[in-house]
Amino acid sequence: MARVNEEVEFASGVVAKYRRHANGQGFVSAGARVHPGAFVSGTAYVESGAEVGADTWIGPGSWIDHGAIVGTKVFIGQNVHVGADSRIGNGARLGSHSRIGRAASIPGSARLDRDTRVPEQTVVRRAA
Repeated sequence: MARVNEEVEFASGVVAKYRRHANGQGFVSAGARVHPGAFVSGTAYVESGAEVGADTWIGPGSWIDHGAIVGTKVFIGQNVHVGADSRIGNGARLGSHSRIGRAASIPGSARLDRDTRVPEQTVVRRAA
């Protein structure tokens, strides 16, 4: 049985505290809000200030950074980094190994292929 609470010490000496999310056992910061119906894979992290909506799936090795807001019914593949203060709209799909820059915005129902790079502060537009 995995421990419910974990602590991680960074090189700077700062200690971050995480709890295991009941659905998937991923690491969720005490300062994050993750809907109970979201799935957070056991090797994924959700940092403080982040919010994750209902029916969202966060894959193994993915990292939702500080202050990011992830909507409902979002699919986040394996090893995806969602940058700090980014916004991911409802129903979006982010392919594995994608990198979403700080303060970027992905609209609802958007589909990003695997290995997609979205620069900081970019607003992705819907395809016409």
